[in-house]
Amino acid sequence: MRFLFLRLLPALLGTLLLLAAATEYSVARPSRRTADVAYVPATDSAYSAKRHLLDVYAPKKPGTRPYPVVVFIHGGNWTSGSKNLYSFVGRRLAKQGVVAVVINYRLSPDVRVPQMADDCARAVVWVRRHIADYGGDPARLFTMGHSAGGGLAALLATDDARFRRWGETTNPVRGVVLDDAAGLDMYDYLKKKAYPGDNQYIVSFGPDPASWRTVSARHHLTPQTPPFLIFVGGETYPSISSSSAEFRKALVGLGHTPYYQVQPGKKHIPMVLQLYWQHNIIYQKLLPFVGAER
Repeated sequence: MRFLFLRLLPALLGTLLLLAAATEYSVARPSRRTADVAYVPATDSAYSAKRHLLDVYAPKKPGTRPYPVVVFIHGGNWTSGSKNLYSFVGRRLAKQGVVAVVINYRLSPDVRVPQMADDCARAVVWVRRHIADYGGDPARLFTMGHSAGGGLAALLATDDARFRRWGETTNPVRGVVLDDAAGLDMYDYLKKKAYPGDNQYIVSFGPDPASWRTVSARHHLTPQTPPFLIFVGGETYPSISSSSAEFRKALVGLGHTPYYQVQPGKKHIPMVLQLYWQHNIIYQKLLPFVGAER
C-alpha cells in the first residue's frame, strides 16, 4: 500500500481544475452548489471550522421524484485532501440526476482514523436528515470514495454500530461505489507491514490491532451488507489490487454479487481524475445503481 505519492494528489487535481476552468463553467449551469455547510454544531467540543464542512450539488431541473444521493469522500493518505478539489465530481453527478454531497473530515495527525470515520458518519447523518431540502431522497443514500476515502465509504456501509452512536437506529447507506479504495483491511495490512515505510500508518491508525480491525470494512461484512460497485486500476498499487480482490471474495462468500471491474492501464490517481468526464465507465455503472433517471 505504497501511498507516499498520494500526497501529490491535491496538487495534481488542482492543476487539472485550472486547466479545465472554462469547461467547468458550462457544466456548472445545470447544477446548484451550496457550499461550506457545517454538519457538526459549532458548540460541539470536536468541532473544526475547516473540516466539518460539506458541499451539496443539486440538479437545477426539478425531478419527477426526489433525486438519489451520493456522498463522496475524498482520499489523500488519511493526511491530506479537501472537498474543494472535487467540485468536478459534484457537478458531474448533479448534471446526471443525482444530488451529490462532497465532504471534508478531520485528518491525521490531528486525529486518527476512528475519529475520521465518526466525522464521515456524522456527515451522512446530516445528509439523511436534511437532504430533502435540496431535492434529495434520504431513502436512496449511497457512499462513494477514492483511495482512503473509499475505505471510509465502505466502512460506513458496513459498521452499523457507528451510526447508532449518532442517533440512527438503522444504517442509512444503501450501497457503495469504491474507486481504487485503500484501507479495506488495515488489520491484515498493518500486521504484515510488507512494504518499507509502513510504520507511518501507525500515526493515523494507532498502535492497537483491535482498533485496526474496528476501522476495516472487511471485518464488518455480513449477509445484510448493502451492494457494492468496485473499480480497481489495472496498474494501481499492488496492495490496493490485492485487498480489493480479497474484499470481493469475502462479499461473494457471504452471498453477495458485487460488480467488480479492473480498469486496464489505470494507475491510482487517474482512477479519480477520470471522474471529470461525464461518460466514463464509473458513472455509466453508478447511475443505474443508485436509480438515477436520465
